[in-house]
Amino acid sequence: MLDVVDIGDRSLDAYRGVAPDEQLDELVRVAQRLRGARILHVNATSYGGGVSEILRACVPLLRDLGLEAEWKIIRGDDAFFQITKRLHNGLQGAPGELSETEKALYLGNAQLNAPHLAEGYDFVVVHDPQPAAIAGLVHHRSSRWIWRCHIDTSHPNPAIWEFLTPYLGAYDAAVFTLESFIPPRFPIRRVAILPPAIDPLSPKNLTLPKELARHILEWIGVRLSRPLVTQVSRFDKWKDPLGVVAAYRLVRQHIPHLQLALVSSMALDDPEAWDIYEKVRAETTDDHLIHVFTNLVGVGNVEVNAFQSLSDVIIQKSLREGFGLVVSEALWKGTPVVAGRVGGIPMQIPPGIGGILVDSVEECADALLHLLRHPQTARTLGASGRERVRQHFLMPRLLLDELLLLEALAVERAASAPTASLQLENEAESRLAGDVGH
Repeated sequence: MLDVVDIGDRSLDAYRGVAPDEQLDELVRVAQRLRGARILHVNATSYGGGVSEILRACVPLLRDLGLEAEWKIIRGDDAFFQITKRLHNGLQGAPGELSETEKALYLGNAQLNAPHLAEGYDFVVVHDPQPAAIAGLVHHRSSRWIWRCHIDTSHPNPAIWEFLTPYLGAYDAAVFTLESFIPPRFPIRRVAILPPAIDPLSPKNLTLPKELARHILEWIGVRLSRPLVTQVSRFDKWKDPLGVVAAYRLVRQHIPHLQLALVSSMALDDPEAWDIYEKVRAETTDDHLIHVFTNLVGVGNVEVNAFQSLSDVIIQKSLREGFGLVVSEALWKGTPVVAGRVGGIPMQIPPGIGGILVDSVEECADALLHLLRHPQTARTLGASGRERVRQHFLMPRLLLDELLLLEALAVERAASAPTASLQLENEAESRLAGDVGH
């Protein structure tokens, strides 16, 4: 069976006074029209990374709104996740190909998981490439299937894209963060552009009392008598942690006592993270002003909250990025951000709001130095960033957008001919059977 993720109860009323009232009111109206709908979210891990954080807030709020929502994760071994990490990187443009054996293992995993998606859902939302092939293997088409791609697939590796494309044709809709992320020759007709959002009431984003936040960071060895810059990210080459270290060292030439914290969460579906972690440790082990933390040494959401709240500047020096939830997390706390000009980051940090966008190690260092030397400018940018997040990037807005998409799919389904769905299912099954057989 697929593993069902345990989640707590949440109330939309708790967001009154936090998110804009007009968003909350409209969300309630749309949810009433969908009341009783059965929704399943499927992804590869219940912790580590933005998708799991979104679902941990999204699913219980859907239930509070009167929908029957569940969250399940697929099963896979280390070899499978090694392959899906290469698939993930290839979709973002990294070179390389999957061998025929690797393709068969990926599709075989989809065949193992597909039978456990029993009939009974009106909508199934599948997140990212790890479970993407499942839709074409399911023997019923009464559900509406949505593929939610959280990464930048604007320029995918042609070999990787050619492999995955046939299995996406079984979906009724797709969701991307930006229109520019839609890959070439995309096989899904209905596409929605829905930027992600943060949960302002999660332990990571609740307002921490300053003294408690200070105590937390001092407890784990950060000296708040010295300036501090932090990057909160998975250990991933696309997050460029070694580039962050290089930029930090340029700034240290001018601010000798500056501290850098690299704070990461290690996820089950990201085995490559360990390689990046070892490279970061090797590069920083002799520098006592660089702090490297992961969730495996007791640093969790509350500690991340403290870092984002008390750092002088947050860094997000991504080379590729789907959205970058950590940017909105930092801005929500009023902390300015220096970030790569990639993916969904510029929509969070438009000119003059929230922080500074950069394109190189040197630009990153210059921006950090400017904000550290001009704290009033930093505070003004942070305050404007918080208001932008409140208006555009909080969880109720995302839920509203998603439910409007589901409502449109339900209306479309009512008017569609069942023979088209049957033909689509048969074509997808034929392709999958042939590929796995190889």
